[in-house]
Amino acid sequence: MRFFAALATLASGLRAPALRSVRGGHARRAAPSMAVAVFGSTGLTGRECTHQLLERGIAVRALCRTPANLLTPLGSTGKEDEVVNDKLFKYKGTVTSASDVEKVFEGGDIEGVIISLGGKTKDVGPTMLTDGTAAVIAAMKKYDVKRIAVVTSIGAGDSKDQAPFVFKMLMMTVMSSIFADKNNQEALFTAGGPGADLEWCIVRPGGLNVEAPTGVINVIDGEAGSIARADVADFCIGAVLEKDFPYIQKSPCISSVGGTSWTKDRSSAAREGMTA
Repeated sequence: MRFFAALATLASGLRAPALRSVRGGHARRAAPSMAVAVFGSTGLTGRECTHQLLERGIAVRALCRTPANLLTPLGSTGKEDEVVNDKLFKYKGTVTSASDVEKVFEGGDIEGVIISLGGKTKDVGPTMLTDGTAAVIAAMKKYDVKRIAVVTSIGAGDSKDQAPFVFKMLMMTVMSSIFADKNNQEALFTAGGPGADLEWCIVRPGGLNVEAPTGVINVIDGEAGSIARADVADFCIGAVLEKDFPYIQKSPCISSVGGTSWTKDRSSAAREGMTA
């Protein structure tokens, strides 16, 4: 993600954001047999999703290429340690394998799904996001699971104009391959694809960082500001567990307090592992 270094200082001038301000702990408590499936759980945002679900007493079923990489998140805990929790069920496999994905659903207790996939195209392939999400959609339909939150990015789909100018240039050049995949991933839900009839929420965060959660998430119309991965995770959990979540079958762009600037985290911690 070295390409984001150019984004450290950008002009503000956004429209008034705060269409929705969310404070932590908004998801309903888990029923005894409830679980959430997390795909991309070893990435920096996926770790936050996993941690916060477990903290709320909700079981997590996580598909991991490398299960040992599922660590505690820096933002919420300040450290990266092995996750030890009897409500965490890890499955070794790849999201592009239909049989691996189905293993996660076989327990019959999945209430919702969070997809937070990422990685460099040269490592994961040019269609991993689309192919993996399609496999998850197929499994959800087979096991009658309705709710899903999918983390993509500001600039994806119809949000191109909400990305800062320099980021737009990157989207059209060095990041064109990953954004083609993100756009196709979103189209599985928004363009009459196989996921169109699910209760989906496409989550488009602004500049991601690994800071502690602020507890505030702004759904914005203007250019995206920065947001902690921990706050993105909180929003995703609401999307899959809140009965009356207001952004079902919508694609909100989210940033943190105010949403008036872009500050991309350029630290080595933010670049470790998967990038979603």
